[in-house]
Amino acid sequence: MRKWLLAPATLGLALALSTPAAAHRQWMLPSMTSLSGDDGWITVDAGISTDPFVADHNAARLDGISVTAPDGSAGAIENPSTGKLRSTFDVHLTKPGTWKIAGGMQAVFASWTVDGQPKRWRGKPAELASAVPANAADLKVSEVQNRNELFVTLGAPDTRLLTPSGKGLEFAPVTHPDDLVASEPATFGFLIDGKPAAGIEITIVPGGRRYRDQPNEIALKTDAKGQVVVKWPAPGVYWLQATTSDDKTSVPQARERRLGYTTTVEVLAP
Repeated sequence: MRKWLLAPATLGLALALSTPAAAHRQWMLPSMTSLSGDDGWITVDAGISTDPFVADHNAARLDGISVTAPDGSAGAIENPSTGKLRSTFDVHLTKPGTWKIAGGMQAVFASWTVDGQPKRWRGKPAELASAVPANAADLKVSEVQNRNELFVTLGAPDTRLLTPSGKGLEFAPVTHPDDLVASEPATFGFLIDGKPAAGIEITIVPGGRRYRDQPNEIALKTDAKGQVVVKWPAPGVYWLQATTSDDKTSVPQARERRLGYTTTVEVLAP
């Protein structure tokens, strides 16, 4: 049997994001993404399951979730609760504009053999050297970077928090993610280390999977500008994930970098 060495605090996130094509998907589902007025609240559910938004597997951990107000100041999650199948928390929107709620993971995955016995390990890059024994053979290391983000707008949407950092796989929407209408195609862009991410795979899953026979997934691939045009089949909430890999690692021992980006958007009726 293969031995997994993994800190309990990272288990739920690693199960969902260990590979771009993981069987279980992590998701965050906001009660709404666009609010009017000068003050508002939303509730966010978060879980890990085969079908997005269906709470039937594991709750997502909340210790890595951050909230950023439109002016760049730090917000907070309030009333957090983690159950068996899902977690939930509230966010108080106290400033007009677009807020960002984000989680993610940067980790190293390694495998090796000791006396012919396979071993596997997942953890932080700084812990790799001490985790691998001196007698390890056939060492293989990969780096994983994932983002899971929500954008929620109070009042008029703005783009201050959509400015890319230039690191990893990032969302660079042309159409604002909180200004989506079923009758209007949306253009979304993606960047890798600040440059257009051409040819990466995008998977979009509409909510309500439990109540239909087919998943109705939308499979797209970015063009030379790193963009896709999404034609929404109907109003509702949609889970979106972009995945890719390259060899531009920040960990010397790693030969592969696996990148993932996940978001949830709400599409309104015309």
